[in-house]
Amino acid sequence: MGKIVTFGEIMLRLATPGYLRFSQTNELNATFGGGEANVAVSLANYGMEAEFVTRLPENDIAAACVKDLHKHGVKTDHIVYGGDRMGIYFLETGAVARASKVVYDRAHSAISEIKPGMIDWEQVLAGADWFHWTGITPAISQGAADVCLEAIQTANRLGIPVSCDLNYRKNLWKYGKKASEVMPDLVAGCDIILGNEEDAEKVFGIKPEGFDVTATAGEVNAAEFESVCTQLMQRFTRARKVIITLRGSINANHNTWGGVLYDGKQLFQSPRYDITHIVDRVGGGDSFMGGLIYGLLTYPQDDQLALNFAVAASCLKHTIYGDYNEVTVKEVENLMKGDGSGRVSR
Repeated sequence: MGKIVTFGEIMLRLATPGYLRFSQTNELNATFGGGEANVAVSLANYGMEAEFVTRLPENDIAAACVKDLHKHGVKTDHIVYGGDRMGIYFLETGAVARASKVVYDRAHSAISEIKPGMIDWEQVLAGADWFHWTGITPAISQGAADVCLEAIQTANRLGIPVSCDLNYRKNLWKYGKKASEVMPDLVAGCDIILGNEEDAEKVFGIKPEGFDVTATAGEVNAAEFESVCTQLMQRFTRARKVIITLRGSINANHNTWGGVLYDGKQLFQSPRYDITHIVDRVGGGDSFMGGLIYGLLTYPQDDQLALNFAVAASCLKHTIYGDYNEVTVKEVENLMKGDGSGRVSR
């Protein structure tokens, strides 16, 4: 059983019930979530030792958040405390032709004011088998980007594999630097790179020829993405594997879902899932990453199996409310075997 450390921001999520718009509701459902925390929860559900590192304020909301992480089996021993508030995001879930909306309220959150030296990464990463971060963290602030770089460099020095989910969020980069200025130095320290076609294009200017994400009609040609993988590996020579998630959007409730993994020699393609009735797609990419890390650690000689596990795990996440992927290894394996009937298990 591996030990995986993730680092980033966890937020209070306030979501409208059902498919109500912000203007229609008098109540909001409160849960917690954040890219790297979501990955840690997935891995804990799979029986792995997962630890989430962040900076939180000392108040009752942060305490409730930590209790929620503990409930899901995630360790929090190296969370540092300070600052005045947690970030919040508001979610309005879309339907059919109406897209979902996210409104962020995370300015001056505790982690946005983090500074280099606040976390002892040598101690945090001692005995770790993996370190994971996402492109959301360096988008928060210069301090968060600097601390993320500290962690990556420490992991590199200790020989710990590093994975990143590029996770480009244009609305987050507001402190005076562009993703294209900050991300290259961070990604240069990564062994595993995960992204989608938009991440690669917006952050690094890399794109497959003739592809338009808004015009997929649910059909995505996986082979088109080998060029994206090749270009990323040429630019970031440390990377051993590049993985691209493939989402075909028919409408807000109906997507196709798959992925490809490139190891520098061969392009592995996953089965394609048709997700006809999405419950909650927030955290879909994080559930893919959690499944991928589990797969790469559990099946180190079988990239195809690792990829298939990641895609199946993420497919199931689309049926679960909230940021976290509350599924077990057995449930993922059953879907991989073709059991997608949804029949009652007795």
